[in-house]
Amino acid sequence: MQNDFNGIVNVFKEQDFTSHDVVAKMRGIYGQKKIGHTGTLDPMAEGVLIVCLGQATKLADILISKNKTYIAKMKLGFTSNTDDTTGEMVPVIIEDELASDSFENIKSKLIEVFQSFLGDSMQIPPMYSAIKVNGKKLYEYARAGITIEREPRPISIYKLELKDIDTESREISFEVECSKGTYIRALIRDIGEKLGTGAVMSGLLRNEVNGIYAENGYRLSDLQELKEQGRLSESLLPMDEILKSFPRVSINETGLKYLQNGNRLMYSNFEDDEHLKHWSDKLENAEFIRIYLADQLKALYKFDKEKNDYKVFKML
Repeated sequence: MQNDFNGIVNVFKEQDFTSHDVVAKMRGIYGQKKIGHTGTLDPMAEGVLIVCLGQATKLADILISKNKTYIAKMKLGFTSNTDDTTGEMVPVIIEDELASDSFENIKSKLIEVFQSFLGDSMQIPPMYSAIKVNGKKLYEYARAGITIEREPRPISIYKLELKDIDTESREISFEVECSKGTYIRALIRDIGEKLGTGAVMSGLLRNEVNGIYAENGYRLSDLQELKEQGRLSESLLPMDEILKSFPRVSINETGLKYLQNGNRLMYSNFEDDEHLKHWSDKLENAEFIRIYLADQLKALYKFDKEKNDYKVFKML
């Protein structure tokens, strides 16, 4: 009987695949059902799709919440019902200096507009999205020709940097680092509106998620090849690979029974507890700490200021 794989795989999702397609194909490749992705990518987008296998699926909600970095392309002079080039393209008349063949003339304007989007804001999600309203996904309404009023959602833009201006195609390339829940198509739509030119997304690469980079990702064909060679385990990263920025603590024998039952822990339950007390601020202010038995990640715990001990954040 084959043992299930446990860990995460950095998949390079290719264009025209949905995130669901990737998971379905990976279930066939790895021969197990317990597989899930973290953070949906549009079919036209490519890049990092972190896929969790086995026990690592318990970390999926944590990984989804992480910030992401994209390289995006937007085409000026159009709007569309999908906010990208796959939809019904509607030309927009570009006036003043934005109509010039030399896009150097609008470089300063672009940078100014980019700066205005930095920080926290509210974003109206696209109609073509998987957000549910009254039990039905928005894209289902859109395909039926129904427009639903969408509630703005909070997002954060940490970086928005102009990379290139193509004067012939009127395409702008830029890098963006953003919070979870940010729709790059909607960001581009709003940038185009503020520029007065209209804009649609013409390309998107998710380049990085919490230290996992697209250039190191496996395509589905790579994974199939590893399977045929009997080397599929090489594709897995340990499930704590993406949690390295969070403090690590080892449990001692006195704390083991508390850990096994998901009970609260104190410094006396940790190995080298006297040393840990010297950097307790780092542990107590962390979103969570990693609890290990020997070299095996067992749980995530979080400091409770009121009770001055650690409570379960997630058992693994």
